Amino acid sequence: MFIQTESTPNPNSLKFILDDYQLCESPIEFNKSQVDTHSALANELFKIKGVENLLFNKNCISINKNKYTWDQLKAPILHVISNHITSGLPAIEKHDNKLGELNDISYDDNDIKVVSMINSILSSKIRPAIMQDGGDVKFIKYESGTAYLSLKGSCAGCP
Repeated sequence: MFIQTESTPNPNSLKFILDDYQLCESPIEFNKSQVDTHSALANELFKIKGVENLLFNKNCISINKNKYTWDQLKAPILHVISNHITSGLPAIEKHDNKLGELNDISYDDNDIKVVSMINSILSSKIRPAIMQDGGDVKFIKYESGTAYLSLKGSCAGCP
């Protein structure tokens, strides 16, 4: 299994790209403070001191770190990922996340056209670009002419 790393615009985040291996259908984020991740891989990665946040995407993992350096973290991360892949276990045991659906967005029924347009642009133009940088964006709500978004993965806390 070939795993390459790629930097992101966020210096505290690094993308681990897995060759010929699919982690999940749609992005899912894990935080170290989560009680149950439903992912043996995420649990193992969080055992590495310095790993704070994970974003699994189709064939890559964006990892956010704290004060440790990437020189200290890369080898243990690569070891955990390689061991998990060779184990044959799934990356995620259970995943009910449905990104981009209108029923997950809070909005007034009179704003359905605007919300649909924003969601369409996010899904087709913005989200793919953000995912290239190891992050993700989720449309949370639309209220009084303002769209509220949640940035995940490499985009969370990006300077």
